[in-house]
Amino acid sequence: MRIRRKKVGRDAYFYLEHSFRIEGKVKKKEIYLGRSIPGDIETIKLELNHQIMQEQYFEQFVAIKKSFSKELDAMPLSAREKYLDYFMIKFTYDTNRIEGSTITLKETAKILEQGITPENKPISDVKEIESHRNVFRDMINHEKDISMLTILKWHRMLLKDTNPDVAGKIRRHQVKVAGSKAEFPIPAELNILLEEFIEWYRKNKKKLHPIELAVLTHLKFVSIHPFTDGNGRISRILMNFILHRHGYPMLNIKYSNRDSYYNALERAQVKDQEKIFTSHIFRRYLKEYKKYAKMKI
Repeated sequence: MRIRRKKVGRDAYFYLEHSFRIEGKVKKKEIYLGRSIPGDIETIKLELNHQIMQEQYFEQFVAIKKSFSKELDAMPLSAREKYLDYFMIKFTYDTNRIEGSTITLKETAKILEQGITPENKPISDVKEIESHRNVFRDMINHEKDISMLTILKWHRMLLKDTNPDVAGKIRRHQVKVAGSKAEFPIPAELNILLEEFIEWYRKNKKKLHPIELAVLTHLKFVSIHPFTDGNGRISRILMNFILHRHGYPMLNIKYSNRDSYYNALERAQVKDQEKIFTSHIFRRYLKEYKKYAKMKI
């Protein structure tokens, strides 16, 4: 992306342009800036980048959904259940590991498939693995849409065996994430912000592309940070609820990718630029499911 200066006679005009590639073809987007470079040029760059991301990704997302749905429909019920269990184990491992769990992927599988508890590991970590499995299954079978009652229910299920004093309860104290520059709302603001969050979701659930809706729901909820603990895990559950509800494959944020994930999240929160986070997750989603985007229906 570059700023191009075009001179006509004695006058100079500025354009923001960006070349990108779609299916092997180079395309160019251009925005007229005026006779001088605007002060909000960084915001304009983000807007242009988002337009390009939509062109680059949304068609491929639809292709992913079609290919994934076709593959899923062809599976016998037992194979479909096995696929969900496989995703659940990976998702449960990574989402808890991101939050500090000491349980390995192999131990997670043994806990959830065989009920075998690893030695020399905190029992709280084991219980959080089991609780997340229960929330995931409830999310998969949840027929109604997102509501605060559902969110509080999932949070209560997630923490009732490890932090019962805060499970299913909106925090009444200020919070800070270690190592992050992000600032979170004070307790007095939370009820209003959560009402606005649910209202935003209701207004936009049919307007936005489902993947954009899922990612923004994640970002908005975790930025409100309404709970003492479990905000990240619940926000990733919400994201996957929306993906699953709309027939898209769910997304697992891998522990190995946590640094880039946290960096994008923090930058979006500090700069108040949602597109930083949506762009990151769009790229992550396409990388994860590029095989489906290339399949011929």
